Amino acid sequence: MGVKMEVKTARIFDIKRMAVHDGPGIRTTVFFKGCPLKCLWCHNPEGLSSKKQLSFLAEKCVGCGKCIDVCPSGVHKISDGALVHNIGDCTACGACEALCRGRALKLYGYDVTVDELFKKLLRDRDFYEKSGGGVTLSGGECLLQADFCSELLKMLKESGIHTAVDTCGFVSRDTLDKVIPYTDIFLYDVKAVNEDVHIACTGKSNALILDNLRYLDSIGKAIEIRVPVVPGYNDCELAAIHKLVESINGNIKIKELKYHSISASKWSSLGLEYKCKA
Repeated sequence: MGVKMEVKTARIFDIKRMAVHDGPGIRTTVFFKGCPLKCLWCHNPEGLSSKKQLSFLAEKCVGCGKCIDVCPSGVHKISDGALVHNIGDCTACGACEALCRGRALKLYGYDVTVDELFKKLLRDRDFYEKSGGGVTLSGGECLLQADFCSELLKMLKESGIHTAVDTCGFVSRDTLDKVIPYTDIFLYDVKAVNEDVHIACTGKSNALILDNLRYLDSIGKAIEIRVPVVPGYNDCELAAIHKLVESINGNIKIKELKYHSISASKWSSLGLEYKCKA
């Protein structure tokens, strides 16, 4: 009797092909669900929770009522001629998404196996090779699902594909060690040097993040520091971040990311309050 092998799965919420801002060359970026930080300005709020989530954009609703008929939890109702979505009762089964004529409903989060995802990523291999690109794992925080990421990155490296990990750095040293051998470059988020500022913006201390940054540099890993510059929140930290990076390794590239509030509607569609007032 054979031994049944466990199939590793991960929960992701998007795969972006032809990405040009997530590392060198043309890339495919995989966005994983779940994040340990809660940045006030997060551009991907659908990646904050590890759970599947249904979003509802009221302005796209055409009032067809198909979602009401199919929902097993009675989440959708018509009130005063408009659809009301009671997000608190939603089990994110996804039954309504496929029937939504206006595409007002979107389910974020689906599970994939390593083999399934690897095969999808290989489809753009020609673009990777011709542009010096590859695959980037992002999120949320992809390293919350480190075993899966390690296996996937290993498969990509064995296939000669350049790899990048986009991380907030708020993970254990053991977690980092799982992916280090198979990662060509780390796209590393640094929001602030001052711990109080970091806690106010993200809900967490930055001590572990800065320690992991120094660790990655000490073992010679390629790093690109990414700084989301948010007026009134962490823009005062820019000089300190540059000084920190220079003290670690003056050759590390720093990329400043301009703030925008486009994601505010995504927060609302998920039933979340967008508290950033920049």
